[in-house]
Amino acid sequence: MEGKKVEESSVVMSQLMSHQDTNLAGNVHGGVIMKLIDTAAGVAAVRHARANVVTASIDRLDFHHPVFVGDVLTLRATLNLVGRTSMEIGVRVETENPLTGVRRHTASAYLTYVALNRDGRPMPLPPLILETEEEKRRNREAKARRETRLVEKKKEKACQLRVENC
Repeated sequence: MEGKKVEESSVVMSQLMSHQDTNLAGNVHGGVIMKLIDTAAGVAAVRHARANVVTASIDRLDFHHPVFVGDVLTLRATLNLVGRTSMEIGVRVETENPLTGVRRHTASAYLTYVALNRDGRPMPLPPLILETEEEKRRNREAKARRETRLVEKKKEKACQLRVENC
């Protein structure tokens, strides 16, 4: 299977935030931003797999600043790591006030997707071709996050087998 470059699947999405996206305080709901993050990452995953994908996990999602009506939200989704059937996508969210031009790093998230074949079973993925130092750094960090997830998963399984000590 031929590998794919990171840039081949990267996604940039922008959306103007409106009143329908806000809570009573006038801030954009975190859930609205989460959905947009999942959408951007999902498009990147489909571009890499060229198949249906499902969200397996959201490893981490940190909100740094609020988002308001009239702000333009820009999401950048990039593959960080590709395994046999799963892949990690990092999403960076920036908010821009279009009247002032001020931009802020609003949120970051790491999501894992699994590619599915026509029968709905996990399928092999093309390897990820890392070209830049930034891509290699992101890949190393993604491998460390994956190891942490695997350790936590083992602990969860052990905990389920013996209800005490959990």
